[in-house]
Amino acid sequence: MTYSVIEGSFDSLRDSWKALLPSCATNTIFVTPRWQEIWWEHFRTQREIRLLAVQQNGVVAGIAPLTIMDGQVSLLGSTDVCDYLDFVLPAEHCTGGLSAVFDHLETLSWSTTVLHSIPGDSPTLSAVRSIAQQRGFCLTQEQEDVCPRADLPGDWDSYLAGLSKKDRHELRRKLRRLEGAGEVCYYTAADPAAFDRDLDDFLRLMRNSAQEKADFMTPEMERFFRAAVDAQMKRGVAKLQFLEIDGVRAAAVLCFDYQGDRLLYNSGYDFAYAPLSVGLLLKAYAIRDAIDQGMRRFDFLRGNEPYKYDLGGVDYPIYHCTITRS
Repeated sequence: MTYSVIEGSFDSLRDSWKALLPSCATNTIFVTPRWQEIWWEHFRTQREIRLLAVQQNGVVAGIAPLTIMDGQVSLLGSTDVCDYLDFVLPAEHCTGGLSAVFDHLETLSWSTTVLHSIPGDSPTLSAVRSIAQQRGFCLTQEQEDVCPRADLPGDWDSYLAGLSKKDRHELRRKLRRLEGAGEVCYYTAADPAAFDRDLDDFLRLMRNSAQEKADFMTPEMERFFRAAVDAQMKRGVAKLQFLEIDGVRAAAVLCFDYQGDRLLYNSGYDFAYAPLSVGLLLKAYAIRDAIDQGMRRFDFLRGNEPYKYDLGGVDYPIYHCTITRS
């Protein structure tokens, strides 16, 4: 099969991009055109963008969303806000399509290509190994992090039965203690007119729960969060969920429901309620709600925080690839 590459834009490639995603191994919110467009709007800095359309017989068979800065080619996106990244290439086009992408890159000035956050089951990993060997490039691949996940059964009792005896006992004990502490209410914010106030509360609770989260939420990052959550809320993908105790918002989570998965993007809680384990228990409520909604999986996303395993998470690796040009 013969492939060619042309450069495009978000507007010119959007429809093909969206149509290709369901056929890709990495079909996640972080590689959708709208997410990547918002990322580019907020974090472009000194980068050049290269949105490459991989064509086969004049038909778009894949998308390579790339940036170039200081001689380094990267996938569009960053590890701090994009838990998974990849080329938008169905498996049958991956090796041939990526070879055409590197043919195109040969005409540009770069020394390294760095691919972050590649899922462990992506065909990209084997394709770049083959391409590097053929072209005499130096390639390193190493595990970058883990994204624990929990497959969801059909009901809450079955989920609890799948936890270890210790974790099941602790979760039930903490739920009883919470429910005895006052009037407990868990809900998803659903009023568009209250969106700004709800997001303000989420950001406040996120900052209050840990110094590193407060440091992370710079003014630039807050602008990105507001734009990204607003866009996904309008699509029915973003879920802002709160846990109230006696009418006070004690904890919040931001989740994305995408292709049958619930992704736990970020969270926060009022430290005054920490003795009631409100952060952990709100995540348990979010899992129960995901089961009730028929979701197939709860994805805790990047990081190996202990609570993820307490709630049934199993490690799923993501990888980092560096390709050095000869």
